[in-house]
Parts: sequence; C-alpha cells; structure tokens
Amino acid sequence: MPDDTALRKPETFLGVSRSVRGRVWRLQEVDAGAVSTMMRRFDLPEVVARAMSARGITPETAGDYLVPTLRALMPDPSTLTDMDRAVARLAAAVEAKEPVAVFGDYDVDGATSSALLSRYLRTLGVPVTVHIPDRITEGYGPNAQAVRALAVEAKLLVTVDCGVTAFDALAAARDAGMEAVVIDHHQVEDTLPDCFAVVNPKRRDDASGLNDLAAVGVVFLLLVALNRALRGKGAFGPDRPEPDLKALLDLVAFGTVCDVVPLRGLNRAFVTQGLKVLAEGGNVGLSCLAARAGLTAPPGTYHIGFVMGPRINAGGRVGKSDLGARLLSCEDRAVASALVEELEQHNLDRREIEAAALAEAIAQSDQIMPADGPVVVAAGEDWHPGVVGLVAARLKERFNVPACAVTFLGEVGKGSGRSVPGVNLGAAILAAREAGVLLTGGGHAMAAGFTVARADLPRFIAFLSEHVRAQMASGPVDAVQWIDGAIDIAAATPDLIDTLARMEPFGAANEEPRFVIPSVRLGRVETVGAGHVRAHAYGRAGGRLKTIAFRCADDDLGAALLAHRDRQVHLLGALRADTWQGRRDVQFVVEDLAFAD
Repeated sequence: MPDDTALRKPETFLGVSRSVRGRVWRLQEVDAGAVSTMMRRFDLPEVVARAMSARGITPETAGDYLVPTLRALMPDPSTLTDMDRAVARLAAAVEAKEPVAVFGDYDVDGATSSALLSRYLRTLGVPVTVHIPDRITEGYGPNAQAVRALAVEAKLLVTVDCGVTAFDALAAARDAGMEAVVIDHHQVEDTLPDCFAVVNPKRRDDASGLNDLAAVGVVFLLLVALNRALRGKGAFGPDRPEPDLKALLDLVAFGTVCDVVPLRGLNRAFVTQGLKVLAEGGNVGLSCLAARAGLTAPPGTYHIGFVMGPRINAGGRVGKSDLGARLLSCEDRAVASALVEELEQHNLDRREIEAAALAEAIAQSDQIMPADGPVVVAAGEDWHPGVVGLVAARLKERFNVPACAVTFLGEVGKGSGRSVPGVNLGAAILAAREAGVLLTGGGHAMAAGFTVARADLPRFIAFLSEHVRAQMASGPVDAVQWIDGAIDIAAATPDLIDTLARMEPFGAANEEPRFVIPSVRLGRVETVGAGHVRAHAYGRAGGRLKTIAFRCADDDLGAALLAHRDRQVHLLGALRADTWQGRRDVQFVVEDLAFAD
C-alpha cells in the first residue's frame, strides 16, 4: 500500500487540482494517534482506521460505532419535550380503543412513519384512519379541508413528518373538536401550533440532543414510551399481547436511510438492527417490493436509498400519494404485489418526467449559475411538482452549491431545494417565509420545500443568495472530493472488503470510504448495460482489478475512460464486493479520474 503522506501534496492529493469531474482532490485530515490506537485495539488495517477517524470516530466511540446496539444507544424518550404528554393522550386512546386519525407526508419518511404508527395501533385493536395528502391538489402537510373530513371519524389527530408549521390546519382541527399531537422533525418557527402536544427534537425548548432523527425515528421513540406506559398500566395480557417493537425496525431503517439523515449514534443503531429485520422479510410490502426490484440478497442501505426507496416515493411524486403508506402497512401478499406493480409503473413515468424537466433546467445553466453565485435556482412552466426535488438534487450535484427548482402553475410556484454540507437550507427557507418572501416554506438542513409568488421569485433568489453567503462567510463551498487514502491494486482483496463492511451502514455523515488507486493503466474498456463503462485497471507493479463506472457513458468521466486506453490515470471511487454469478471477487466503482502524466 502506498504511503499516503508521501503521496500527499500541500494543497491537493496527487497534485489533482481539477479532475475530469472538475473537483479538487484532498486527503481527509485524521488524528494519527487515534488511528494507531484503533488499529491496535480493534485489529484494523490502517486504511480502515483512517477512514473511521475522518468520520469523527475516536478510540472511545469506536466500540459502539463498530457494533451499534439499541441497548447502548437508546435514550429515554421522555427527554423529548412534550413526549410524556403525547404518550398520555395516546395511551388513553389505546385503552378506550378510541379512533385515531394519522396525517402523514407523501415521501418515504412520511410513509414509514404513518405505517409504523398505524401498524402498532391496529395491533392493539385501535381503529386508525391514515391520510396522505395529494401533492398537487393538497400540497405538503395538514390542510383544513382534510382535517375537517378526518374529524368526522376521529377526535384524536396525530401528524407524522409534518405539522410543526401547520398553524391554520391545526386551528381548524381544534375548531372541529379534535385534539392534535404533532410528531415532526422539521425546522420550527418562533411559535408552535396551538395543539395538545408537539414532539419535535428541533423545538427551541427541547434539550434531548436528538436533532439527527428522521420523523420515523421520533415515532419509534414515541412507541417505546407508549409501550412502557401501557405496560405500567397493565394494559397487556393474554387477550392483548405487547407489540414487538423490534419487528418494526425495518420501517425505521427504511425511513431513516431514505430521509438522508446522519447515520451516526442512534440512527446508526436503528439502521443496523433494522436491516437485520428487513432481511427476515416479515413486512409483506417490503418483501414484495424487494422481489419486484430484482434483489436476490438482503437489502442494504444502497438498495433502500436507490432501488426500493424511489419506488415508494414514486406514488407521492407522480401517482397516488397514499400508495407507499398502504404498501408498508399491508398484510396481504396479493394486495401488496398489486400495489408494487402500480408503484413500478409510476416510477417509470417519474423517470421520463424528471428527465424532461432536468434537461430544461440544465439548459438554463448560464442564467441560473452566475460566476460567483452561491445558489442555483431554476424555474419552469408546468414541470410536474413531483419531480422538482429530484431536479434540485441533480442541479446541486452538477454545480456543488445549494439548488432549488420551481414549477409555476399560474402565478404561484411550488419549489423544492437540496443543500450541500455546511449550508442549512431549511433555516434559509424558513427565514424567507418569516420575511414574507415566500408564501409557505420549511424543511431541514439538507432539503426544503416552499411556494413562491411568480412576482416574488427574483426577491426570493436575492434573499436566498444573501442568506447562503452569510452561512458561507468562513469561505465558499469548494468543489472538493475528500479522499480517505490510496491503495494498491494488490491491497484490494476480499478481506479488505470484509473489514470495510464493519463501517456499514453507509449514508449521510458516514459516507462510504473513497479511495484513490494511483497510476494505473486501463485496458478492455467498453460500454455495457444502461450507459455503464467497464474496464480493467493494471498496476505498475502488476495486478489487475475490475472497475465499473455507472451511468457515465455520455458524460465527461465516460468519455475520459473510453478515450484513454493504455494511459496512466488515477482512479477515485469505492471498493465493493462483486458477487456476480456466485463468485466472490472485488471491483472498484469509479466515480472520478485524473491523468497521471
């Protein structure tokens, strides 16, 4: 393995100041003493210990990191403000078998939160009505008309993954004789809705320190506390067995991964344990979804985030908003299979709609990306509201700055934004709303949604730019690719793959390690599948490694791979297992390239 220190240059790694994908390569800074201690204490190779140190892991926290358990990391749910009040109201509803209305969001976090709460309550014989709003006709979050309709069926309303800024809708619930409990994790304003309880770790008077949780994680803590309260009341017995909360962790893992919250601490334990439950196939809906997606091995975080999750989201984006929640709550395999087929078609439709809108947004690039602009805002006419978030994500990836996409239907635009590390977009959107620049708006650090009047779009862009510049006062967000180290081809072995797997699950705040394989020659370069580029990398000292770059045949990376056979290059990417046709091998997933000569 090459010496990382020897390869490193003062400002760049391997002297790469501009890669094929326009990025500066820099080596992650690590604590050399911590690396040495973790290598010795946990029997780790240096490259793995370095990657852990770069993610903030210390010798003291490494044990829980490598073996995350709920027993060690589970907090007391009562540390969340209003949790005990919410639990008391729900416990009374359970004991009386009082009907409950659940109002959720149409994304995966909302669908899993809705399914988690409804499955638990129905297990205890509580009648539950779940409402997921239509993205186009109702928009995000509770609305007065839907709440009034739910009031006919239930006098207890629980909002999940929404509600913390739904002042008018929750006032309508109160006027209709409903008591409302809000379970949310989005940015809050100075005031809270007037309702029975608001459980949100981002409340300004909340000292729980659980800000990283997705809504589904907050709902799970609610159920832990509710289970405890009901047990204390003697509510469980032969006729009403205590629900098995661990069996519901697959939903918690699914929503946590798809909402792209940091996979550290409690979230890491949720996902680690939830993946084990998911592998057992107990949730009929998830089992059918995995089968339809062609998965032949237990799903991991990649499959959840990029294979299964988008299918759940497709219903809320371009189809029926409640399909995801219905699938995740389903107990009948035939019904679940039919729902999966419907979602599959919606996902195909979503891809076509997204591609058309993205092409138009990119065509605006000269206008939407000034030379010193800290944000990108693209606007279109009649883009489907369900894909603006995806378009914003693609723009963010392309320009490496916070990005928003807005679709105008008449004089009002619906928008969605995605951010980069170091910029809290949710706070910026909330500030714009409070300043009267937006009609509605909210979100969290990495994603946000809003509505804006057409006449106010220039004012919004100026306000957002100023707010983001203020957040970036310490320096601009550079197009930097951070690297965990360099490895030789000879070091890319199945044993190294197994050791790297101890760092899983990968996701936000625990990204999969990125390595550079320096000075290799490419051979047998070819396009395969849906625009992938496959090649073999040959080291100077011998050895060969299979490589693949996904969906890049038509971009700069694909062109560089295809055009530079037999030229020395540095490859950047991730090491992964290759189990094609039952063989156990290693492949390098190429994400960037720089020329070595």
